[in-house]
Amino acid sequence: MNVRRALVFSLLAGALAGCGIRATEVPTDFGAAPSRAHCSLAGADVTTQSSRGLAVQVFLRCASSLVTVDRSVRVPEGTADSARRVLLAQGLLTQLAEQPSAAEREAGYSTDVPSGLKAGGPRGGDPEDTLRLSTPPGALSSYALAQIVCTFSDSEAAEGDGSVILGGPEGALRRYECTEEVRSHPGEVRPPSS
Repeated sequence: MNVRRALVFSLLAGALAGCGIRATEVPTDFGAAPSRAHCSLAGADVTTQSSRGLAVQVFLRCASSLVTVDRSVRVPEGTADSARRVLLAQGLLTQLAEQPSAAEREAGYSTDVPSGLKAGGPRGGDPEDTLRLSTPPGALSSYALAQIVCTFSDSEAAEGDGSVILGGPEGALRRYECTEEVRSHPGEVRPPSS
């Protein structure tokens, strides 16, 4: 008798476990499955990496796109414009290379910008708004270059038109732009340059 009850019980349990969402022949498309990275810092304490100084925004990687995060950069008062641009660019590079805070990492933020990257001003014959990096831009990963170009072009380090002229320690210069495509797909789309 116990065997019979066990069998009935297991059949009932199996039937109940089959309940749920029924299959449908109507095609449904609700987009990609949600990822664990939610790219939102709402309510999180993000002041851990900010200190007093010039308020700036840097572009960090979150999932497969770029998003802005607030930071600050110190630039001494009274610094001449050309020197100010270079100091600001170096401060932005330092902020980009810094590992995100615990709250930012939990939200899915990361950076591809290598530490130790340096920014310098124009050399003889360069346009006055040139920024030269210690690593040639073409040698950087697509994500790192996109982070740098979008951060610079959205700051006082860039020209007023939102583009930025970058070069390596030697060689040719290129004017880069941060487009919506670059912000949305930095791993697939390198910043357009001319």
